[in-house]
Amino acid sequence: MKKDFKRIVIKIGTSLLASPAGELTLINLNNIVKELAYYSSHQEKEIIIVSSGAIGAGMSRLGLKKRPRAIPAKQACAAVGQSYLIQMYEQLFGRYRQTVAQILLTHQELSNRNSYINIYNTLLSLLKYKAIPIINENDSVATEEIKFGDNDVLSALVAHLIEADLLIILTNVDGLYRGDYKDHAKRELISEVSEITEEIYESAGGACYEMTTGGMFAKIKAAKITTDSGIPTIIANGKEPKTIDYILRGKEVGTIFLPKEDKLSARKRWIVFNLVSKGKIIVDEGAKKAILENGKSLLPSGIIEVEGKFDLGEAVVLADRQGQELAKGLVNYSVNELLKIKGRQSGEIEEVLGYKSSDEIIHRDNLALI
Repeated sequence: MKKDFKRIVIKIGTSLLASPAGELTLINLNNIVKELAYYSSHQEKEIIIVSSGAIGAGMSRLGLKKRPRAIPAKQACAAVGQSYLIQMYEQLFGRYRQTVAQILLTHQELSNRNSYINIYNTLLSLLKYKAIPIINENDSVATEEIKFGDNDVLSALVAHLIEADLLIILTNVDGLYRGDYKDHAKRELISEVSEITEEIYESAGGACYEMTTGGMFAKIKAAKITTDSGIPTIIANGKEPKTIDYILRGKEVGTIFLPKEDKLSARKRWIVFNLVSKGKIIVDEGAKKAILENGKSLLPSGIIEVEGKFDLGEAVVLADRQGQELAKGLVNYSVNELLKIKGRQSGEIEEVLGYKSSDEIIHRDNLALI
């Protein structure tokens, strides 16, 4: 593995920041901060942190022993815990005269193209000033419909947003295993993954403990996002001393997911990974072949059925008759318009609707294969 990674996203999991009871602990974070401060100031690495722990910290401060299920209760915990969490980061990095910045995001902000670009520019400016951005989901305002789901996915989205050279996901296990995670004698560490297959997903265990939301499955999902974007991803044990140092010096640590060579363009990455689908278009075999094999646009003649509620410019998923998802794209017509012109030729659109916005339902430039 190469050693010359310049821009690096580090995801720090809840299991490294808090005990099962939710109390924030400094032992692991102290070591991580020391390494990151060194690589930022002495090796001129650009470091971006995606940190969990706000809800857990808030639980502790509010005297809660179990993670609440209701969104308002989670939001209250996050509001209390986030200030405590960033204060801890500021104190630890302050020992090394390292400036940090807090950024809170929701999925809604990354799905809007303008705010997406603004966030990109803000992060670039912070890196230019040699500050370390510390990013978390804005749990105090995010609703279930606009949540990332976990910070593993958020770290992957940040990595491809900022065009990182490497994503490191730090957790409390050594990496991805085959076999039983709880039985050391029956498990085998997978040191390298060249392709994320169903077998790899099946190797995922459960969440590390009650305070976490992701688990290994979410980490593999994150690695899928980054490797499709051409970014290598490493899952490693953040409780082990010098884990980051070993990784950046090229030593074999944890599980590395190798990037794809034919990575998606920036725009298509944004469509696939950041936009929430508002509906589904079922296509026939001819349209399926044209899209998958020939890189063609979607025409109305290839549409069998339309599902959901969406308007012009919103994201939808394309699927075949069997329900297999094929691609995601931005539509040129609303669901009501598509219900009228599905199965028709492009030359008939104006006759049916009385106007025509485009010959294509989804242009190939706005269509990304899944």
